[in-house]
Amino acid sequence: MLTLYRPESIFSPRHAPSWLLFTFAAGAVNAAALLACQTYVTHVTGTVTRLGMEVIHFEPFLDFALVLGCFIGGAMLSGLLINGRAHAGKPPLFGVPLWIAFWLVLFTALGGHFGLLGNFGGAVTHTVDFLLLAILSFAMGLQNAAIATSTGLLVRTTHLTGPATDLGIHLAELFFSTDEARAHAKRHAALRAGKIAAFAAGAAVTVPLAHRVEFLAFLLPAAMMLLAITLSFLPDRIAKEVRARRRDRSVARAAAVP
Repeated sequence: MLTLYRPESIFSPRHAPSWLLFTFAAGAVNAAALLACQTYVTHVTGTVTRLGMEVIHFEPFLDFALVLGCFIGGAMLSGLLINGRAHAGKPPLFGVPLWIAFWLVLFTALGGHFGLLGNFGGAVTHTVDFLLLAILSFAMGLQNAAIATSTGLLVRTTHLTGPATDLGIHLAELFFSTDEARAHAKRHAALRAGKIAAFAAGAAVTVPLAHRVEFLAFLLPAAMMLLAITLSFLPDRIAKEVRARRRDRSVARAAAVP
């Protein structure tokens, strides 16, 4: 898998806030989607659970299958734009999946506000409700895959089962590791703990906001995504990281020559 950020960059003060902002945005999207139509959107485990529960009910089963398929489809598109292009000898588009995700969340805020996505807070009984969920699920699939690819699978931003597990593993390492290994465990534990807090904060801030402005609450995660993209995925930042990785590979090859 092609990666963009080196481990030292991932944990740097420049880029670590970006992962927290993306995770905050995912928590906000998940909370707003739940309030909009009583269904989580970044929580794929919950979606698959509902898929199994509705297996004997044809229409709901297809609806939840659509939401799951959109998340996977978003991740696939991200993979094609990054790894697919690299495999074809073209420059990988690390930032493009994130820009698409941003515009989709922004469309949700404005399109919902102007009546294109149903009634905020209604039961999930209409196709338009699942259109909302499908758009958001596709956007979160794009975001999660782009960040995971860019960081060599070190950072995931739309779910917490993996980060919570990693947090427990790295906290355990603090009891027996020393020196650099202990510092490594602290960095990883701090990032995972920060992501859990950021996801919860995104949901917490979104709830009162959504009760007041309904669909416009999606402007909050869109703004957080835009800020994170600006910090870490503008073309100049990507180019700088690419050059740094090339230097690292050159140094490694030179060191390997006897």
